[in-house]
Amino acid sequence: MIVHRRQILRSSLAAASLGASIAAPLSAAAQTYPARQVRVIVPFAPGGPNDLAARLIAQKLSDQFGKPFIVDNIAGAGGNIGMGQAARAAPDGHTLLVAAPTLVTNPSLFERVPYDLQRDFAPVTIAVTAPTVLTVHPSVEARTVAELIALIRANPGRHSYASPGVGTPPHLLGELFRLSLQLDLVHAPFSSGGLAIASAVGGHTPISFGALPPAVPHVRDGRLRALAITSARRAEALPEVPAMAEAGHPDIAGDIWTAVLVPAGTPGEIVDVLYREIVRIIALPDVKARLDSLGYEAFAPTPAASAAQMRHEATKWAALIRAAGIRAQ
Repeated sequence: MIVHRRQILRSSLAAASLGASIAAPLSAAAQTYPARQVRVIVPFAPGGPNDLAARLIAQKLSDQFGKPFIVDNIAGAGGNIGMGQAARAAPDGHTLLVAAPTLVTNPSLFERVPYDLQRDFAPVTIAVTAPTVLTVHPSVEARTVAELIALIRANPGRHSYASPGVGTPPHLLGELFRLSLQLDLVHAPFSSGGLAIASAVGGHTPISFGALPPAVPHVRDGRLRALAITSARRAEALPEVPAMAEAGHPDIAGDIWTAVLVPAGTPGEIVDVLYREIVRIIALPDVKARLDSLGYEAFAPTPAASAAQMRHEATKWAALIRAAGIRAQ
């Protein structure tokens, strides 16, 4: 059974509310939290979807707690520099990490990373998710996934797909598409989602796997044709575009998510306080409207469920990365 994001968020809101009403008195640490400014590490440059979601959440946390939650962008090495700094921070709730799926895929992409996913972090929640989208240039003679597969098979080695870069979620989904269907398809990596989409719009790279937000305006204007949402269900931003499962390929799916984590050893009461506040924040009408404009959907599973999903995705993508021979460049 597919559990929709809205169902999970409603359950999270109910659980957070119930937990707040019946919980034992907070520990001294939780009662005085935060005692000072909180550093919110985003391991990417400003302006991307992960950074924008982090800033939305950080501002609302600042408003609620009366202490500044300051976003600190520490880009480099595919996110490893910032994630490594977060792993070494004091486990007192005054450093948060706002991470993307690279958190779980980088250990398989890089020879070494400066953190251990299981040992160094305690998830608070996977706050929001966004699907990726398979698009083609209008000159491509394919209007469905099945037609695209047939076209690639009839013309081996003649088609390429753009992605935001090696090891990014869209790249991994493209490789999952290529390997699972045994297609002769060439990967064309770019240094950002915007450049990858621009190449597809220009017809230089006729196929693209990319994040939903930058693709939506081009699809609506007819500069790109969306064939499928690489998720279990359709996206609200493009409701007319089928999910990959509807196209007959349910295993070719994966979301781009934004998760909030703290260093391992952070008191559980502080994790619980942060979880309850983030669940509340992403359900606020103004936050929801902004998330919708970015192509994100509120998610917010519990800390335990978030940890389980991260472990599952780490295993899933590690197997693909090995099979495709992908290494960070």
